[in-house]
Amino acid sequence: MEQFGFDKLPEIVRRLFEKVEHIEAMLEKIKPTQYETDEPLSIDEAAVYLKITKAALYSITSRRLVPFNKPGKRLYFSKGDLDAWVNQAKNKTSVEIIAENKHRFRR
Repeated sequence: MEQFGFDKLPEIVRRLFEKVEHIEAMLEKIKPTQYETDEPLSIDEAAVYLKITKAALYSITSRRLVPFNKPGKRLYFSKGDLDAWVNQAKNKTSVEIIAENKHRFRR
């Protein structure tokens, strides 16, 4: 880090100010993280979010196939938990299956 005298102080403060403004502008463009926007969803909101009927969501909830919270009589869902639940049910492509089982087909 180079040393500077008091005569360069205004220029250095200006540069720092510009860099801080640049960082603020970059941060404003960043999408909020899941945890900042992960407000609880009602059963209606969760059904809309998953693009399924409310009855279907009640069905998979009663079978405990989907993560949910029930602090009282009402059900609440987390978008992050719902996203993780949907993503964990990913089916492998035929290419992925073949790659995993390639050693079995060798002679």
